[in-house]
Amino acid sequence: MAIGVPDERALIEAAKADPRRFADLYEAHFDRVYAYVAARVRDRAGAQDVTADVFHHALRDLPRFEWRGTPFCAWLYRIAANEIADRAARLGREQPLDNDFAADAENFEETETRARVFRLAKELPSEQAKVIEMRFALGASIRDIARQTGRSEGAVKQLQYRALQTLRGRLAGERNG
Repeated sequence: MAIGVPDERALIEAAKADPRRFADLYEAHFDRVYAYVAARVRDRAGAQDVTADVFHHALRDLPRFEWRGTPFCAWLYRIAANEIADRAARLGREQPLDNDFAADAENFEETETRARVFRLAKELPSEQAKVIEMRFALGASIRDIARQTGRSEGAVKQLQYRALQTLRGRLAGERNG
């Protein structure tokens, strides 16, 4: 969900006045933050934990956030980078942050592509979106998805195939459009 600067500023002010409104900011930025974290943490559980920590800290520190015209997501990325560094320190620096600018640019493009895929997946028919989420965001097997949805494995594979075809087409359309 792309939001404009005036809309984003209004969402921030609303969330400062009523923390329950933070959900709007969360929804608007979750995909990008998760993709950013997942590209760096490399394991699903760790990426989920770090992403949760990012939004927890953002909610806690929102009253101190000062609007300076920079996208709110940049502030979230800074929190995410700090959380990733803290996690690396806790884990004995297993996965240090990469300071190579070329790699950072490539990672940013990959992050943006992942975020677009997450957004586009939300626009799929509900059953296809559910299969894609379970398969790729949660890492469930075809068998597990079939069991949980009450469908055959063949039906789940068909839903996944159609969803992936639709996503490929939409991504190609975005690049060409």
